[in-house]
Amino acid sequence: MNKLIILDRDGVINQDSDDYVKSLEEWIPIEGSCEAIADLSKAGYTIAVATNQSGLARGYFSIDDLEAMHGRMNALVEEAGGEIATIKYCPHGPDDDCDCRKPLPGLVDQIEKELGVSAEGAWFIGDSLRDLQAGLSKGCKPALVMTGKGEKTLLKMLTEEVEAEIKQAPVYTDLAHFTRRLLNA
Repeated sequence: MNKLIILDRDGVINQDSDDYVKSLEEWIPIEGSCEAIADLSKAGYTIAVATNQSGLARGYFSIDDLEAMHGRMNALVEEAGGEIATIKYCPHGPDDDCDCRKPLPGLVDQIEKELGVSAEGAWFIGDSLRDLQAGLSKGCKPALVMTGKGEKTLLKMLTEEVEAEIKQAPVYTDLAHFTRRLLNA
């Protein structure tokens, strides 16, 4: 069994915003998410975060702002006794022709290279189709959480033409629910 778990950030770990999460003050953890990451970490899982952050390319926030948000996220997980092994982000906009903007697999490639592991068979937890597609492209097991854009994504999964593996992805209330189910299986 693959002990790597890849998480999207906005809408999975912290509250999402259609206006972008632009500052430390706007970075608000979803209740139980940091504790869930710590529980997974303590159970022997390696946790990686893969997040599109086009707000950088759009000039909505700076790299210092992003690092402050990630510092807070790491601190909360560490306070709960866990660890995030790596955080990979795409700083590009949708028209920048990069290979790291989800649903492309570049962020997963970066995680594999840095950690020296394969993502094949790992869980990829997200709240959007692009998260699940990025994971699926690297052989990950996709799982949807209903926080963030999860409800809109579930509707798309049920009504639009999407990959069979995504249609069959398990759905969880939130990251804490996923963690309880995984650790108590």
